[in-house]
Amino acid sequence: MKYIQGKYIITEKKAIARDIFSFTISCPEIAGKAVPGQFVHIRAAGFTLRRPISICGIDPEKGTIRIVFEIRGNGTAEIARLNEGDVIDMLAPLGHGFTINHDFNKVILIGGGIGTPPMIPLADAYRGKSTVITGFKNASAVILQEDFAAAGAETILCTDDGSAGIHGFVTKPLKELVRSEKVDAVFACGPIPMLKNIAEICFDNGIYCEISLEERMACGIGACLGCACKAKRNDEEYFAHVCKDGPVFKAEEVLW
Repeated sequence: MKYIQGKYIITEKKAIARDIFSFTISCPEIAGKAVPGQFVHIRAAGFTLRRPISICGIDPEKGTIRIVFEIRGNGTAEIARLNEGDVIDMLAPLGHGFTINHDFNKVILIGGGIGTPPMIPLADAYRGKSTVITGFKNASAVILQEDFAAAGAETILCTDDGSAGIHGFVTKPLKELVRSEKVDAVFACGPIPMLKNIAEICFDNGIYCEISLEERMACGIGACLGCACKAKRNDEEYFAHVCKDGPVFKAEEVLW
């Protein structure tokens, strides 16, 4: 796994929902290497451990990447205090990304809450071939819908309370789509219960599925056991490192 550590300039900062921020960062060497599904590890001033944040946009021509993150504690709150023109300390690109198979003609991308951002570069990679299902608690938490449309994706929005889009979970439209269309693959990122249900639907329908796991990480490069998860490969169980072996796994490999 080749990665780069450096300090880079934030060229754009936006607040896109309550406690959710979007940063565009100038880092040509990282933008030239990154793939959909990878993440960055960011050092917050005053904190020893870095914070992992999914890559939400990759623009090799402009030499930029984009991250979208939610304030979930003191570390991410400190990162959110950074502004345009400030320097951000990153280790990137990290992890194993999503599969890009140009033989796939129809893919479904699913994002739950703050698991939605890494679906943006994947929608761009599968431009014109993807339907994106996103799920949020309510209308005020909805993000990135215009970005998916700009990537040429059909969008289906779900909210837990019905205040926007479909009232219910992302599995509802997923079941309808796999019944009515030939789906080549499903890619998803979000809460574990959501991912487990998606994996079961795909298994029952014989559809290839990859999921991106969210775990607390210490080193981000597989040197510690802070993000170990139980998995299987070739019928043998083992402990995988989410940061190095993932965060993207074949759904069939994860032991829920």
